Amino acid sequence: MAQKITEALPHEVLGPQAQSVAHMLVERVAETPHADAFTFPAATAWETVNWQEFGDRVSVLAAGLLALGVSAENRVGILCNTRYEWILADMAVMRSGGATTTVYPTTLAEDVAYILADSDTQVVFAENAEQVDKLGSVRDQMPSLRAVIVIDGEGDGDWVLTLGELEDRGRAHLKEHPGSVDEATHAIQPDHVATLIYTSGTTGRPKGVELLHRNWTYEGAAIQGMGILSDRDVQYLWLPLSHSFGKMLLSAQLQLGFLTAVDGRIDRIVDNLALVRPTFMAGAPRIYEKVYARINQMQEAEGGVKKRIFDWAVGVGRRHIRGQVTGEPAGLGVGTQYKIADRLVFSKIRARLGGRIRYLVSGSAALSGEVQEWFNAAGLTLLEGYGLTETSAATSMTRPTSLAFGTIGHPLPGTEISIASDGEILVRGGGVMRGYHNKPEQTAEVFPGDGWFATGDIGEIDEAGRVKITDRKKDLIKTSGGKYIAPSLIETQFKVLCPIASQMLVHANNRNFASALVALDPEALADWAAMKDITGKEYPELTQDPAVRAFVQECIDQLNEGLNRWETIKKFTILGEDMTVEDGTLTPSMKLKRRAVEDRYQELLDGMYS
Repeated sequence: MAQKITEALPHEVLGPQAQSVAHMLVERVAETPHADAFTFPAATAWETVNWQEFGDRVSVLAAGLLALGVSAENRVGILCNTRYEWILADMAVMRSGGATTTVYPTTLAEDVAYILADSDTQVVFAENAEQVDKLGSVRDQMPSLRAVIVIDGEGDGDWVLTLGELEDRGRAHLKEHPGSVDEATHAIQPDHVATLIYTSGTTGRPKGVELLHRNWTYEGAAIQGMGILSDRDVQYLWLPLSHSFGKMLLSAQLQLGFLTAVDGRIDRIVDNLALVRPTFMAGAPRIYEKVYARINQMQEAEGGVKKRIFDWAVGVGRRHIRGQVTGEPAGLGVGTQYKIADRLVFSKIRARLGGRIRYLVSGSAALSGEVQEWFNAAGLTLLEGYGLTETSAATSMTRPTSLAFGTIGHPLPGTEISIASDGEILVRGGGVMRGYHNKPEQTAEVFPGDGWFATGDIGEIDEAGRVKITDRKKDLIKTSGGKYIAPSLIETQFKVLCPIASQMLVHANNRNFASALVALDPEALADWAAMKDITGKEYPELTQDPAVRAFVQECIDQLNEGLNRWETIKKFTILGEDMTVEDGTLTPSMKLKRRAVEDRYQELLDGMYS
């Protein structure tokens, strides 16, 4: 039974919704053929293509897929990092009438085989020879897979074609069947499957989320309806396109027509921001936490007058932004002080990010209110979005005109959010999936009735209609004394308090007290060690240094001061390695895979209770 229902802000209206993703592309090319569409790193410099050039190449690739026998809703996989060719491949699948199966490139061969076999994928775009070899090692487990298209690499004249060879086949197909791609596009219906995204499960096999064309066209229309982006914006896109967050951003681009700079190399983000000078960027909270920790740690190392000026500026900035958010007076002279703080400190921070950022968007996991306030104090409007793969990524988002740090804002236009009697967040709207592929029972479990989807998150709605998440329903842990703990909230607080932390896992289920595993950020740890004159130690040895442990203990003590007695961390272990997507402890969207971490480090956890 729902307790309260909230909808989008009253002045927002759902934009026009196209028939399919392919129709969105055709309409975009027709409307703004000569406007810049994408810019991306090429051999020696960044290359830019307009919508007409992009659309023409997509048509040729789509014709190549038709020549390979791809037809309505046939699955075509993409096993590739975020790059321009990923988008070309995806849009070619859309124009051919097929459906994209997204696969994160670090996925192990056995899991790749399961995903491609379960989805009945027939053709796969593979990034390079490494991915081709991965597919070849499990070829016998994927009976439906007929061809592989390699983006960087050589074909074998049989199973593997190059991207150029696919284009050659496409041109030949168009010469013989000139209207075939347009015919395939026009036949697509809103309820046809557009994308299969397999969620990263902590136990068992991943589930294939069936997202329809109407899900993605809804996302584009809803983002347009919010009115915060336009065709004049420039997006910097680095997020994994195999994840729904990245895919949603592509839908927004098709709807609005802005330019997108694409480069999935995380280590190039800072340099690229200065080069591309985007007006907005989306990312997981970990990116913003790292920027926050890095800048604060740099100021700590500077010390002296520079640090005092920085601390003063941040204090002024916080009072200034709190006054704007709450509507309460910030204090006498704060406006004048803020202008000085901006000139001395904040303008330099913004310049490091290109100097033109209008919005930063955080999604995929919980964002600390402390971090969000800090960015906004610096004149970098950081908005928090919320959604799941099952809701096409974007379900709600804070608006610049209705900020409240620590909330996920209002639903998107056309979406409703309700709180069930047990506190679970329910969602109803255009972004909600059709169901889990080949899993009717698990699909029924998350649809309690009347069109509502059960998110698995616990939350509440404030008096202004903004939604706040308090924890994951399945992540609540219970001590042997019967006390419940919300671990993700504690973990998020710790990462803000500890500038060298990468991840924390709070463990207490059926235990008599709470303990924690702490992973340290290699770059931040190296900087901290240099500041403390600790030299000659590599990362694994450095993590076990007594000075490092003492500093982490200080952060734990500070954390514990704000927790209930049964929530406090009594013991902790610092890992000799970071948690990564590659080792299976993090999802592609940088969320902790709790069960996987506990299984991996079971002996360490048990040791804290022996």
